[in-house]
Amino acid sequence: MARYTDADCKRCRREKMKLFLKGSKCDSPKCPFERRPYPPGQHGRGRSKESEYLLQLREKQKAVRMYGLLEKQFGNYYVEANRQSGKTGDNLLRILESRLDNVVFRAGFAKSRDMARQLVNHGHFTVNGKKVDVPSFRVSPNDIIEVKPSSREMTPFVVAHAEVGERTVPAWLEVVPSKMRIIVHSLPERTVIDTPVQEQLIVELYSK
Repeated sequence: MARYTDADCKRCRREKMKLFLKGSKCDSPKCPFERRPYPPGQHGRGRSKESEYLLQLREKQKAVRMYGLLEKQFGNYYVEANRQSGKTGDNLLRILESRLDNVVFRAGFAKSRDMARQLVNHGHFTVNGKKVDVPSFRVSPNDIIEVKPSSREMTPFVVAHAEVGERTVPAWLEVVPSKMRIIVHSLPERTVIDTPVQEQLIVELYSK
């Protein structure tokens, strides 16, 4: 499966904003975006003409990069969101938020979505008592996600347990630190999703 293998920080610079792809490094002075807050490349400091299409494309690319998806995956999610009732943009963000790797990240069990994806891939989580190692697995209301007992002494989870409370957990999730458990109370409405994306621009791009 083709994955982006270059420096994550270049993606932040390309979008001209922090996408928080590197966890705690993004909050430190060592973050490359702090020193070079302009797009990478020879013409990075030049002034690009921001057409309507460019703004729509950049917004789509921002969402793809923040959630760590392939273009085909994102396109499939859009098609699904468009078929559902309600606003397509809201549906799209709800689908993205319901991915297991995103839920693990939102609950504070991983420093970044990339790290959460790796932890899920390595089979450290169960959903309703069954092992799930697919990052794109979609959670549902009342699902219970837990770190496997055999994995709880691993460094990432020891650190996550020690840092419980340092990151705000969305209202649609509940974390039980003593059992390294995440309870999904509901799927999020747009008003509680803090992802800095203008989803209407993405809808306009795909509607052409």
